[in-house]
Amino acid sequence: MSDVAKKVETLMEAMPYLEKYQGKVIVIKYGGNAMINDELKDAVLHDVVMLKLLGLKPVLSHGGGPGINKMLEKLNIPVQFINGLRYTSEDIMRVVEMVLVGQVNTELVGRINQIGGKAVGLSGVSGDIYHCHKRSEELGFVGDIDYVNADAINAMLDAGFIPVIAPVGTDGQGNTYNINGDTAAGKLASALGAEKLVILTDIEGLCNDIKVRDVISYLNIQDVKALKDKGTIAGGMIPKVDCCVEAVRSGVDSAIILDGRVAHSILIELLSDEGIGTMLVN
Repeated sequence: MSDVAKKVETLMEAMPYLEKYQGKVIVIKYGGNAMINDELKDAVLHDVVMLKLLGLKPVLSHGGGPGINKMLEKLNIPVQFINGLRYTSEDIMRVVEMVLVGQVNTELVGRINQIGGKAVGLSGVSGDIYHCHKRSEELGFVGDIDYVNADAINAMLDAGFIPVIAPVGTDGQGNTYNINGDTAAGKLASALGAEKLVILTDIEGLCNDIKVRDVISYLNIQDVKALKDKGTIAGGMIPKVDCCVEAVRSGVDSAIILDGRVAHSILIELLSDEGIGTMLVN
């Protein structure tokens, strides 16, 4: 088969998916190794721009943990962990804002614009997108989301832009808070009535046995508790699965935990028959 024929066949395979997702909001949580490796970063951002050009409405919700850790080390600001969670002092919160909003968000917007997209950078403070309260005095400026005000994001989508959102929130009283990136993406997808939530991570998906990497392709959210009790869902996978479950329960059609180490994994998942990762459905 000629290269042209293969390209036509690929387009034909994508057609039913393009019809399904046309005009629909797709929230992509961007984090993990795909944020560190330049080639993977380039592939993710090209995927986002391609989705927009194909008539979908991608929204990029990013993290930035490695960059925050690197800056704290550079500034000699000590990090304290309480019950496995990082204490966020006022000084650390300033670094979080500087890295997430001033560095990571700005870079992603610039790269998307450079490759032909039209991106707008926002933080959860913009338009009171992520309205938060302090989780506890013990953890400092760590926030839990009370509600998501999606007006600013919907305005950007209606104007044809790709919103890029940093997980920083506000209590409306002038205080800002660091928010878990997965949790923020899940609540954002729910508020936007997204068709799909995509969580990019550093593993093939949720596995029955991590040693043999046997990925669970489809998971009904009703079965999540049993897998937690069994220990299949554990550690860092718990918040990812929990945000997917909450999003699906709130009306998102499906959520998928996807291997961000695979170049163009977003397009492979959304626009082909070769679904990868773990899809959570109701």
